Amino acid sequence: MYRTWMRFLTPGPAHHRLGLVCLGVGLQHGALPTVGPRTLDHHVAVVISAGGGWYRGADGRRTTVTAPALLWLTPGVPHHYAPDPDTGWDEGFVDFTGPATTAYRDLGYIEPDRPVVPLSDAAGPRAVITRVARAARRDNPLLEVETGAAVHELLVALRRARADLAPGGDQVLAALARDACAPLSVADHAARHGMTTAELRDAVRRAAGCTPRDYLIGIRLGRAKDLLAGTELPVAAVARRVGYDDPAYFSRLFTRRVGLAPVRFRAQQGLTVPGGWSDRVPDPGDPPVIHSPDTP
Repeated sequence: MYRTWMRFLTPGPAHHRLGLVCLGVGLQHGALPTVGPRTLDHHVAVVISAGGGWYRGADGRRTTVTAPALLWLTPGVPHHYAPDPDTGWDEGFVDFTGPATTAYRDLGYIEPDRPVVPLSDAAGPRAVITRVARAARRDNPLLEVETGAAVHELLVALRRARADLAPGGDQVLAALARDACAPLSVADHAARHGMTTAELRDAVRRAAGCTPRDYLIGIRLGRAKDLLAGTELPVAAVARRVGYDDPAYFSRLFTRRVGLAPVRFRAQQGLTVPGGWSDRVPDPGDPPVIHSPDTP
């Protein structure tokens, strides 16, 4: 015996230009029928939140699936899977496609070569799938846009839930962010964590989907933007604050990555504030509270 609910959508061309579209969503429970062998032309994320079963891919090898787990079904890849007939499993799935899948694959959020992914907890992804199901009601005027936006959220939730992203990976990213503006090379950062450069690169790639250098540059430029928009510090001083002793190199890097020179970014984003400028940037983790005029 099993229970199943599913709905399939047909987004239009304009919806596809948003980057991701939801093609279908389903919630199923029990000793479900075997799926496949089959090959799809789009992506499917199947989240197994309880129970177990098996998966067989293009190589013919049978892999045991134990909840919580994710099955990645990717375009053009033959697959075949089923829950254990005695215990069944509890699954939620979302079918999706769109040009943004390429970027998500490059960032490591979608892993075509890893069809069975252990999860530390399925609660987060399952909650997103439930929201997709609610949004997929036929009388929802925002159906395609709302479900498409939720696919982005689902990919983030799945990335957070991956069992191989141990707390240690988060600690490495936190330490890199804390020390991003220090005059340290990638090798120096690796040594601080007792890692080789290759080990640090692998850890950051798994946790953030980019190289350590790109992660550090992103932190530095984000802080530079805060200083340019929120203070009157000269560009050279901003460069030094975020770890660049050569203002010309900083300006070239900023322009290449941001698309605007630092002085143009300041002209667009800088604001005159009551009481004048301050060289103290608020802590992003403790944002200021804006009170209404009636608040004492």
